[in-house]
Amino acid sequence: MERYRNLSGASGVVCYDVAGDAITVEFKDGSAYLYNAMKPGLPTVQQMQQLARAGRGLNSFINTRVRRTTPVSCVNRANKSRW
Repeated sequence: MERYRNLSGASGVVCYDVAGDAITVEFKDGSAYLYNAMKPGLPTVQQMQQLARAGRGLNSFINTRVRRTTPVSCVNRANKSRW
């Protein structure tokens, strides 16, 4: 996982991992969610990947465009060997 730069200083995102057509995002509360080409869709994931790399806007994007419209899978950190 790569640390999210949080240029605004107010993000709920802590870190992220980009893998092909997916992004996993970990939040301050310790929850981690996987977003992929199936849910919420490739164009949305690509925009999320760009925001993550830029270090600004990812949390707001998720709150306004993704979380309320698309259910995502919560990642079980105990089963993720790379974490």
